[in-house]
Amino acid sequence: MAAEKIAVTRETFDNVILPVYAPAQFVPVKGKGSRVWDQQGKEYIDFSGGIAVTALGHCHPALVEALKTQGETLWHLSNVFTNEPALRLASKLIDATFADRVFFANSGAEANEAAFKLARYYACQRHSPFKSKIIAFHNAFHGRTLFTVSVGGQPKYSDGFGPKPADIVHVPFNDLEAVKAVIDDHTCAIVVEPIQGEGGVMPATAEFMQGLRALCDKHQALLVLDEVQSGMGRSGKLFAYEHYGVTPDILTTAKALGGGFPVSAMLTTEDIASTMSPGVHGTTYGGNPLACAVAEAALDVINTPEVLEGVQARREQFVAALKALDAKRDLFSEIRGKGLLIGAALKPQHAGKARDILNAAAAEGVMVLVAGTDVIRFAPSLVIEPTDIEEGMARFARAVERALTA
Repeated sequence: MAAEKIAVTRETFDNVILPVYAPAQFVPVKGKGSRVWDQQGKEYIDFSGGIAVTALGHCHPALVEALKTQGETLWHLSNVFTNEPALRLASKLIDATFADRVFFANSGAEANEAAFKLARYYACQRHSPFKSKIIAFHNAFHGRTLFTVSVGGQPKYSDGFGPKPADIVHVPFNDLEAVKAVIDDHTCAIVVEPIQGEGGVMPATAEFMQGLRALCDKHQALLVLDEVQSGMGRSGKLFAYEHYGVTPDILTTAKALGGGFPVSAMLTTEDIASTMSPGVHGTTYGGNPLACAVAEAALDVINTPEVLEGVQARREQFVAALKALDAKRDLFSEIRGKGLLIGAALKPQHAGKARDILNAAAAEGVMVLVAGTDVIRFAPSLVIEPTDIEEGMARFARAVERALTA
């Protein structure tokens, strides 16, 4: 006899979940493509993509089939053993990138934790135990572990948890001279998002990225790219570094890698990887057959000309609609980002209204994101139908009217 499901509502959240989130007042229960339905049957168009995670929309047939097939084959082994899905996924990631070696984990934070540990370990093994400085950037976001939140340049996420890991220096993003002022031979790594996501959807300039690469080469430091949000086709390339003409030493990816199934990866070169040995780092679930089977299916769909080339056309449709709205309401100071990671920065007269617009959007049946108090963020499916963009932006326009006239 099957166990009876208990009835839950949005109010249940307030009683049972640790109060570190403030979710919307509706509870989504079903998704298909770029449409979502809540407990009451109301339909929403999803421009949030689970924060750049559901890159192929909800319940994509290829991912559903991979999950069903693997779910009836092999779920979990641990890294005492290897498995075929993990080996296939690693091989395909290597074939598609600069990398020679892959480490699998479960989240972006864990991939970044592994990357930062590897950077310091490599420097210690190859150079000096005193070569431990990490240069990172204000308004960055790299995860919620104590190490990653300390490397992220936002004290609001790291203060209050006791002593932070030492030897981390933060400077302004896109400011090469600021990096030159602090880099030295004790620097083990520069850690950067090619597009700052949580920091306002701010892309790095080509000059900045190329300058970071040159500085790392000069000081025998590693260039670590956090592509947790910008990777897996989000920018219109498989990884955003391809736009800049630079090659990283370490790259992290998560979010869209599994299309909604928790999985992440750290990619690096043979030389850097060779400093590691069994037992130096690890994870219980990383490389899980279920996760890797779904991620392989996601990679096979995303890493195609059809999907990657379609990203720019979809971006242009979003930007045209945002510009039309701006012409009517004098709303945005800048529309920025790359591909389908779009940030619409509000003008000073609308400062602090981003959350109001997000809430109004939900009421109108469209799901959007914010990046700070003054930026509306869009991170939809890479294969969202143009008709969904059209209808969703019509709903968003009504939401703006609602928010600004309330």
